[in-house]
Amino acid sequence: MNIIVCVKQVIDPEAPPQSFQIDSATNRAEMRGASPVIDPYGEYAVEAALKIKDTVGGKITIITMGNNLLREVVKKPLAMGADELILLEDEAYESGDSWTTAQSLAAAIKKVAEYDLILFGREASDTNAGQAGPGIAEILGVPCISIVRKIDINEKLARIERVTTDGYEVIEVNFPVVVTISNEIGEPRYPTIKGIMGAKRIEPIVWKPGDIGLGPANVGVSGRKAKTRQLFQPEHEVKCEMIEGETPEESAENLATKLREAKIL
Repeated sequence: MNIIVCVKQVIDPEAPPQSFQIDSATNRAEMRGASPVIDPYGEYAVEAALKIKDTVGGKITIITMGNNLLREVVKKPLAMGADELILLEDEAYESGDSWTTAQSLAAAIKKVAEYDLILFGREASDTNAGQAGPGIAEILGVPCISIVRKIDINEKLARIERVTTDGYEVIEVNFPVVVTISNEIGEPRYPTIKGIMGAKRIEPIVWKPGDIGLGPANVGVSGRKAKTRQLFQPEHEVKCEMIEGETPEESAENLATKLREAKIL
C-alpha cells in the first residue's frame, strides 16, 4: 500500500490574536512571536495513513509545499511514523491559491508515480477552503471522497465511512483514490523519542518547480486564478450601558424600552 499524505505548514491557529499581523500592501498574514505548525487537519490525515500502515503495511510519503519551511515543523509526520518527506520548496511557490496548490501537488504526485491512496485533511486551518484535495483528484482523474471518518482496506478495495449531516454513509472504491480526512478518524498520535530521533536522520527530498515539470508562471502568485481583495482582522467592540430605575419594575420597563429601540424585542 503506497500512501501519499499532503500536509501544510501554517500559522498556529491556537496562537493569541496579538501574534497575527496583517500586511495590507500584500494582503498576507504574518505571525510574530509564535512558531508555525503542521496544519492540525493535516495531522488527522497522517494519523489515518498510520492506522492503515499499522494494519496492512506499506509506505507513507509526505508532501508539503512552501518556502523557508522549518525542518523541525515539517518533519513531525516523520516523527509520527511516516517514511519519506518531499518538499516543494522554492520562493516561486509562495502566495498561490487553491488552483496553483492543486496543480503543483498533482505534478509532484505524478512524479512519485506509485500511489494507492492520497490523503488530505478536510481543509487547511489557514484558509478553510477544502479545495486542494478535490482539485488534485480532478487533475489526476481519480475519484475523491471527502470528510471521511474511517478507512478499511480489503485487498484492492477501500471501504470508507463518510460523515454526513445526519450520520455517515459507506462507500466502496477501487484504488487510486483521493480522500479528505475528518477529525472523527481519531486523535493524532504523539511522536515518540525514537520517532523524533529517526526523523532527524531522514533528509527530505526537495523539488523546485522545474523538477515537477512546471514553469514559474504556473506556480505560486504568478499562476493564481483568484485575487484577494482585502485581508483584515475583525474588530470587536463591547459597549455596556447601565439601565437604571427607581424600582426594579421601572428598571425592567426601561430595559424593555431599550431592547425595543435596538429591535432586539
